[in-house]
Amino acid sequence: MATYKVPVISGDGIGPEVIAEGKKVIEAAGEVYGFNVDWIHMPFGADHYVATGETISEESLKELGRYRAIYLGSLGDERKVKAGILEKGVLLKMRFYYDQYINLRPVKLLDGVETPLKNKTSKDIDFMVVRENTEDFYVGLGGRVKKGAEKQELELKRDIYAVKFNLDIETDSDEIGYQIGVVSREGAKRIMEYSFDLARQRRKHLSSVDKANVMTECYGLWRDVFTETAKNYPDVQTDFNFVDAVTMWFVKNPEFFDVVVTPNMFGDIITDLGAMIQGGLGLAPGGNVNPKGTSMFEPMGGSAPKYKGLNKVNPIATIWAGALLLDHLGEKQAADAIVKAIEANLKQGKVRTYDLGGTAGTSDVGSDIARIVKVQGQI
Repeated sequence: MATYKVPVISGDGIGPEVIAEGKKVIEAAGEVYGFNVDWIHMPFGADHYVATGETISEESLKELGRYRAIYLGSLGDERKVKAGILEKGVLLKMRFYYDQYINLRPVKLLDGVETPLKNKTSKDIDFMVVRENTEDFYVGLGGRVKKGAEKQELELKRDIYAVKFNLDIETDSDEIGYQIGVVSREGAKRIMEYSFDLARQRRKHLSSVDKANVMTECYGLWRDVFTETAKNYPDVQTDFNFVDAVTMWFVKNPEFFDVVVTPNMFGDIITDLGAMIQGGLGLAPGGNVNPKGTSMFEPMGGSAPKYKGLNKVNPIATIWAGALLLDHLGEKQAADAIVKAIEANLKQGKVRTYDLGGTAGTSDVGSDIARIVKVQGQI
């Protein structure tokens, strides 16, 4: 029987509660499909930062890098720690440190869930968004400059390349803020290849998102690499979409999409829209993936500290993220079973949290989905 060692960062607010339900369901799947999980609990989050002044240390990053997958709850509690400190100091740091260049977001409407889109069903909303996760305007290159002249040196180091900007800045404005976005040929190529391979496994349709009509250099390169890569996948249908148009088409014709590949910032925006058309953030899982290294799986909703300890919030996004984690570990049958159990729970409609019109608690939903996994495994 296989045993997987999986580090867990439960996070802040509701994080520990929803992670507990995700673990419960994964363990139920393990009983049915013949594997064990040894959970390795790590303390990082608001309380750890308040107590130690540390976000996450180099030593801890190296330790976590020994494992294939990390299970992560939402980080942040503005009552204790200023917004952005944990997100940048833990989440983004881990993404860059482990070169998790793929952010994987399933946008799938499950039977039993209502979408705000009129007359759309689960047959219409079923696509994957592949967001480039380490480049674009999220690389942290920028600054503020007040009136006068100033020199600034900015450096970006990645496993696959390095770039340095030596800037001579002169302005008569009282103050300017600037941000540099970076799209590299290497970074674009690897995310394109992953997306084309994924499209081949699904319905053989890949849509690219950019804003190349305005930001011609970085997104012009993005388009060039997409076009070049497409030549190696003649069986995959392709199309280009400007980001403003794609938000319209997500709402009007979601059935058009199969796999969507997008730069970092636009992906961050359109996946929230994707979450809403699939029923809300309580149903939206995600993965930060390095196919050859350490990956990380999490719910897309926030830590919601005001609901901490109330046993109230929806754990399904976290449970679904656990299914993505198992799929990454090679336990595809168990991963598919968890998604089917989630859908069975939603179809039955008896055990639901408040956001889906029910009165059940967080732990009730987790227990029901775990029960269904076991029952379906006996059929």
